[in-house]
Amino acid sequence: MSRTALRICPLCEATCGLTLTIEEGRVTRARGDGADVFSHGFICPKGASFGQLDADPDRLREPLVRRGGRLEPAGWDEAFAAVEAGLRPLIERYGPQAAAIFLGNPNVHTMAGGLYPPLLLGALGTRNVFTASTLDQMPKHVSSGLLYGDANAIPVPDLDRTDHLLIIGANPLDSGGSLCTAPDFPGRLRALRRRGGRLTVVDPRRTRTAEAADRHLAIRPGTDALLLFAVVRVLFAEDLVAPERDGELVAGAAGVTGADEVRRLAADFTPEAVAAACDVPAEEIRTLARELAAAPRAAVYGRIGSTTVEFGTLTSWLVDVVNALTGNLDRPGGAMFPLSATGRAPRPPRPGKGFALGRWRSRVSGHPEAKGELPAAALAEEIETPGEEQVRALIVIAGNPVLSAPDGDRLDRALAGLDFMVSVDPYLNETARHAHVVLPPPPPSQSPHFDFAFNTLAVRNQVRYSRPAVPLDADRLSESEILARLVLCAGGHGGADPAAVDAMAIDAALGKAVADPGSPVYGRDRGELAAHLTGVGGDERRLDMMLRLGPYGDGFGADPDGLTLAKVLAHPHGIDLGPLRPQLPGLLRTRSGTVELCPEPMAAEVERLRRALGGRSDGLVLVGRRHLRSNNSWMHNIPALVGGSNRCTLQMHPEDAARLGVADGGLVRVKGDGGELEAPVEVTDAVRTGVVSLPHGWGHDRPGTRTSVAAAHAGVNVNQLIDGSRLDPLSGTAVLNGYPVQLTVVTPRATTHSPG
Repeated sequence: MSRTALRICPLCEATCGLTLTIEEGRVTRARGDGADVFSHGFICPKGASFGQLDADPDRLREPLVRRGGRLEPAGWDEAFAAVEAGLRPLIERYGPQAAAIFLGNPNVHTMAGGLYPPLLLGALGTRNVFTASTLDQMPKHVSSGLLYGDANAIPVPDLDRTDHLLIIGANPLDSGGSLCTAPDFPGRLRALRRRGGRLTVVDPRRTRTAEAADRHLAIRPGTDALLLFAVVRVLFAEDLVAPERDGELVAGAAGVTGADEVRRLAADFTPEAVAAACDVPAEEIRTLARELAAAPRAAVYGRIGSTTVEFGTLTSWLVDVVNALTGNLDRPGGAMFPLSATGRAPRPPRPGKGFALGRWRSRVSGHPEAKGELPAAALAEEIETPGEEQVRALIVIAGNPVLSAPDGDRLDRALAGLDFMVSVDPYLNETARHAHVVLPPPPPSQSPHFDFAFNTLAVRNQVRYSRPAVPLDADRLSESEILARLVLCAGGHGGADPAAVDAMAIDAALGKAVADPGSPVYGRDRGELAAHLTGVGGDERRLDMMLRLGPYGDGFGADPDGLTLAKVLAHPHGIDLGPLRPQLPGLLRTRSGTVELCPEPMAAEVERLRRALGGRSDGLVLVGRRHLRSNNSWMHNIPALVGGSNRCTLQMHPEDAARLGVADGGLVRVKGDGGELEAPVEVTDAVRTGVVSLPHGWGHDRPGTRTSVAAAHAGVNVNQLIDGSRLDPLSGTAVLNGYPVQLTVVTPRATTHSPG
């Protein structure tokens, strides 16, 4: 007997709806859900491989505990006893800063990953927080924090209504969209073209997205901030800034302060001044600025190629500055702020607390925190360096920093020297192999799914929830229970009922709500409110609470037509909540109550950018790349997703290849600040001259892992080329793109034994 079940795909940020075919408890087919209110049947190769990933024989089914130096199978109670016995004595002896946590990218792709890590941090009491954000999008969080007072207030392009979309350093036709949740990005771009709109792509590679563009500017990597500042300069110089209201610039319904300061800072960045550094003709820059200003509705969107560079935060800031100056910030068809069903309810405008950087610093190198996090590039030194508050214990949840962070060899050695390490991961990967305890969550089909993070970045407001498509196996624990028990162990209460963790979280959240005069439950009894919550398990009860208190919620009876968990469950294909709507000034948390267009840290950073105007180098620089069938390091163990065009090769322009004397398939040695590696060459004019490209997330050749398919397609770890010394100073984000490398030829032509 076969049956079908609906599921939101957790394999990239597009969050497409799937229809799963299930036979004898196993997913045998996945196809797009044509009735899904958001994705309308779209599916990509990752979603189609859902069943293979779900049933991967290399996935761990039971915990592993290190005994006599070897990781061996153990029962759940034994595993959690080992966690508490290994973790608590270190914290009690050396203090909470002796512990650290690393959260990987897949945390935002699971329901439990969105609910429990904050509680775990509270139980640990540590400031040593490292995540994939400082290898990815932290510059956007910092720029949003400084502009809007809220690091999570990230505007996204209103794709379905814009007339001109400028994409910088992003390849959504392969990534599925990132910090911009948009199922069927290709279809949305085709619709843009059909309605007469324009697509401009700024990227050193002719990506699939660039191929679909009206104009492709093959910029020199790392110079996006210069290009955008020149656009700003043209907007001011040619009087193309959006009309002011009552003498002041506005965004949506919000006042904007600092425009005059931005005008002053932009003075030196004329198109002629930046053209050589960017390798983009001055007239092209002027044309771009004029087209953005002339479009009825335009949006600028920058992503990882513009964030993981030397001036990542400055570039992220300038993206929003251009949107604001052209009158397209918080405006339909421009860059808008989604309103998630579990987000903050709108409130009357008022000044907030603002956003602060550098509230504490890392112990060894003194890196300032950003959004409560320290640079992932600093994790190894925090473990290796003796002294007070040395990191001795580490909890890694759904992360593989040995491959994703700079200088994986150094981090590999550092992890081996930890007193204690816990890894929550379905695989024994390059990082988890160092753990003393490995706690594997169940496969996606046996897990519920709600997109807490991605709904805050969605190009259309909607709400969808998937219960497990397959019942949880008797010998497994849900990811929610695993993380709840981990919270208890971290606090020294490992024997307590894990349901107590959710009960405490609910009580705390309701206590805050009933004390808030702006809340629909102000003054009510939180115990009485908790009694109204429905759901199977504490995680569903927490979701019900968040929906009820959210901007579309029933307010525990205040709005009978509002959202509850029961209402969402009654709409298995989701509920469409409508197009994006202006949110300013209500979402602002700045001290001034305005959009602060020129915050002081940005103004100071411009001085550093000014020095880069004459700093062009003619050497080779390296950039990463994304493939439609990859998502960082965590899908290379699926046969359908590796091989073919998804290969770990060094792409190089024919002119550079000829100059070096290497042909397609030849082997070269690549050397960077942190190390060197050998990779096969792929000669292609898809990458511009002076640039080579190697994908991120490979290097599956370390002993002690259990990922057989990935090991057979090992590739090389591009992040071994960097040592972590190159950081964007405001956000602490590692420079993973646009850094210099040197190449030497090992084998000029392909051999029968080429690696990768």
